[in-house]
Amino acid sequence: MPDIASYGLLSDCQGAALLSADGSVDWWCPARFDAPSVFARLLDPDAGHWSITPVDGHRTARRYLADTMVLQTDFRTANGELRLTDALALGPGERGHHIGGASPHVLLRRVDVLSGTVEVDVDLVVRPEYGRVVPVVTGDDGRIELVGGSDRLILTGDPLPAELSIGVDRIGGRLTRTAGQTVRFALRHLRADDTAPPADDRRCGVDDTVAGWRSWADEHHSYQGLYQEQVRRSALVLQALTYQPTGAVVAAPTTSLPEEVGGGANWDYRYAWLRDGAFTMQALWVAACPDEAHRFFDWIADSVGELPSDQPVPIMFGVGGERDLTEHDLEHLRGYRASTPVRVGNDAWRQRQLDVLGEVMHGAWILRDRLGDLAAGTVHLLRGLAERACRTWSQPDSGIWEGREGERHYLTSKLMCWVALDRAIGLAPALHAERDVDRWHRTREQIRAAILDQGWSDRRQAFTGAFGSDHLDAGVLIMPIMGFLPGTDHRVVATIDAIEADLTHHGLVQRWTGGEDEGAFLICSYWLAEALALAGRHDRARQVFEVATACANDLGLLAEEVDRRDGGLIGNFPQGLSHIGLINAAWTLSPTGEASRAPGPPGG
Repeated sequence: MPDIASYGLLSDCQGAALLSADGSVDWWCPARFDAPSVFARLLDPDAGHWSITPVDGHRTARRYLADTMVLQTDFRTANGELRLTDALALGPGERGHHIGGASPHVLLRRVDVLSGTVEVDVDLVVRPEYGRVVPVVTGDDGRIELVGGSDRLILTGDPLPAELSIGVDRIGGRLTRTAGQTVRFALRHLRADDTAPPADDRRCGVDDTVAGWRSWADEHHSYQGLYQEQVRRSALVLQALTYQPTGAVVAAPTTSLPEEVGGGANWDYRYAWLRDGAFTMQALWVAACPDEAHRFFDWIADSVGELPSDQPVPIMFGVGGERDLTEHDLEHLRGYRASTPVRVGNDAWRQRQLDVLGEVMHGAWILRDRLGDLAAGTVHLLRGLAERACRTWSQPDSGIWEGREGERHYLTSKLMCWVALDRAIGLAPALHAERDVDRWHRTREQIRAAILDQGWSDRRQAFTGAFGSDHLDAGVLIMPIMGFLPGTDHRVVATIDAIEADLTHHGLVQRWTGGEDEGAFLICSYWLAEALALAGRHDRARQVFEVATACANDLGLLAEEVDRRDGGLIGNFPQGLSHIGLINAAWTLSPTGEASRAPGPPGG
């Protein structure tokens, strides 16, 4: 099984695929990010793939075409050079903010021989429903159909190579091509009851998809801070993780890539978390994508809906706004490098996480100048979140790390309740809530006093992860980022020092005390970089930022974690929160970023 870092991401802003450096598509969920896969060799050797690979030994180099999610891989053999171009097609003619709205769910693959003669093996093995279904394969009139379960796939070419043969359950062949020759493939996914498309998909060409992505990038090039190349690539990744029909941004396009290889901490991240909402919206704002951020907030407001007083605020949704994400194991899959179980769904949807109150409210605060007159439903939601923070801030919850060992009084949850009320006070005129400000202010100050008293450990000389605990937690680094205390406050500085001493190894930060062999979480490293910058330690902040960013693969993609033992990427990939952290930290490290805090909290 290839290293996680060997994969590149393809997206049509509805579904996603992962392509290995050797030219194999080992993961593809075509209809939407959280739909069943048709290729899942990433999680089991027999769960489907599509490889196009030179027969002879070769060296590879790859890149995204500038300002796109279209991937080019060059293979150099002893006898010639081959270029493979891969993309998930955008809708014909889609441009700017509209890319992905009518994606046809077509995987495009183009083979160009640049020099000499190259032999190429093509092996297409479709296995719908996470490898459970073996399709029937038939071919005529220049196309091949693969039908099984509720899935139907149609392979076309320009034309299809004569060397391809249809096996019982696969398509394969060896092609020999010389300099100047090109082979094109298009694999369209349909539901079994969908109307058949035209015999070819030439309208869904690579060039049109390149133009679509570049038109989006052209509208998002106003970021002028530090690390512009990395910020722009990360903004493209966030757009690639956006489900265009609703504006939801998924945490990652994969499930069950392990937090520790061979372990059981394997989760489905193909959903949108409110936990990440505030950071996502700030990142989109920073990366000059305000329209996308506005859509994401609208989606959050619509998805949360009415808030029954006896139920926790939902913390996550399917990309269509679905609430029930009940988790189950796919026992027939062997897992990435034998890391089981493989899970679909995520039972964290049942948890109470009080931090979501502050995250949604902070998102509204960030976008306050663009939201205009708030709709009645949005006003009702935001006032409801503020009232929920008033009533429930003192209760235990599962925390931002979604622990399944029971609820505790997590400091970050209390902090985000403080944020909810702090931002609500600033938004009070827009919420028609001036009469509530004094009461919100009093409760905000109660939360503040509790955090300063019960969240501080005299023994550790630091803020810790939970009230009454001496265990450090890197999540508390968001205290200065959220404006709870200045970055130069002696307690913040002491906490930074403690986290650097106990949780940081060569610039990479673990989540908490006692993590042992757990990987370093990249978002924690970016939070540390921001906290250091806000503390005035600019050189160290840039060091930490650059160490974290250097963990990206050759395409600039970040995973959730880095294995501290060998530096390998682990966890679901690519991870949106890591790219969010990169954007926000780059901006904070920029001369204008630290000063303005885009746009800053009301304070208090």
